[in-house]
Amino acid sequence: MDWRDIYKSRLTSADNAVKSVKSGDRVSVMHCAGEPHHIMEAMVKNKDQYENVEVTLMLPLGKAEYAQPGMEKHFRHVSQFVGGPSRGTIMAGHGDYIPCNFSQIPFQFDATLPIDAAIIMVSPPDAHGYCSLGVSVDYSKRASEVAPLVIAQINKYMPRCHGDCFVHVSEMTHIVEHDAPLIELKPPKITDVEKAIGEHCASLIKDGDCLQLGIGAIPDAVLLFLKNKKDLGIHTEMFSDGAVDLVEAGVITNKAKNFHKGQMLATFLMGTKKLYDFVNDNPTVQMYPVTYTNDPLISSKNDNLVSINSCLQVDLLGQVCSEMIGSMQYSAVGGQVDFVRGAYLSKGGRSIIATTSTAKGGTLSRIAPLLDTGSCVTTSRNEVEYVITEYGIAHLRYHTVRDRARALINIAHPNFRDELKEAFEKRFNAKF
Repeated sequence: MDWRDIYKSRLTSADNAVKSVKSGDRVSVMHCAGEPHHIMEAMVKNKDQYENVEVTLMLPLGKAEYAQPGMEKHFRHVSQFVGGPSRGTIMAGHGDYIPCNFSQIPFQFDATLPIDAAIIMVSPPDAHGYCSLGVSVDYSKRASEVAPLVIAQINKYMPRCHGDCFVHVSEMTHIVEHDAPLIELKPPKITDVEKAIGEHCASLIKDGDCLQLGIGAIPDAVLLFLKNKKDLGIHTEMFSDGAVDLVEAGVITNKAKNFHKGQMLATFLMGTKKLYDFVNDNPTVQMYPVTYTNDPLISSKNDNLVSINSCLQVDLLGQVCSEMIGSMQYSAVGGQVDFVRGAYLSKGGRSIIATTSTAKGGTLSRIAPLLDTGSCVTTSRNEVEYVITEYGIAHLRYHTVRDRARALINIAHPNFRDELKEAFEKRFNAKF
């Protein structure tokens, strides 16, 4: 049968498509800017037909109504990342969090988290009936392959990205046409503190390096100080508008890459329309499942891979917590450990943990004698290489525990250095 006939036979409304989801089902939903809001709104509207539907979705950017108070009877949110819309339901006990390196999440569908349905959003089909997962490939590619029920929202605003990110219409159970612009994330405000951090990070980046960057004020601040670099490359889990600016300035060319030469690799994207227009039908941007982009054995094939990630707290041993505030699950590991290990294995690679020196309006030091009670270690002291604050760079790898602690204290906020020195002397029985 011609794919066009298949398409027509499976075309339906969102209200009708979600009737195929049954009580007790586990549903994987595409996340971030690729979240199929139209279909999820239909599920919420028809909530009375469901009991205990498990919605597994990594990072919602929309309302996440299925995770709001009053929905407990109908939906349970299970996530591998904790963000604003999902944090409350997890803290209240109406949702669950699964600790997992980003690279491993799709493997859950074959192990502890078998799914009954996948809800995705894709670009319109090409001449051969293939639709692109666009800005959110990560775990959704695998979900669309293993779920017995696949509900796809066709959206003309979804960029047609290249790479290992296509789903054929014959693999879709229900097709729902609904056009809506993708959610945009405006560039964050960059303060002098982030600029100082960005300048320190940039000092460790050389011409021809391959970068892994995230999103937020610190990664964007790093990009501000790379305008004089040459032939940088990108192999990352995500990038945003700042990287587009450097492509247009001729700084990011990917020419020096020895792996996927000439191409930027990512697994999901968030930003503004400028970003979405840039990646649309752009063969120099390749979108792959997270099992590929974040696998340390894959990313490390890039020589001179530099990973830059943030954290919430670092103790004097160099242990990094990037996901908890005390016993509260505030965020998640994401791809931090994936890329710290990838950079470690990369020839000439470097890994950076970058953070502001204080939190809570300057009343709390992010560099602490001990991690908070109840929190966890995200990146172990054995794997941390550089820690950077606005006050400088601490090089930890291959240094003694005392020297590591001294280096960290020297980049702590001056208001907290005396108490950190006192803790140092008590812990190590030595003068600072």
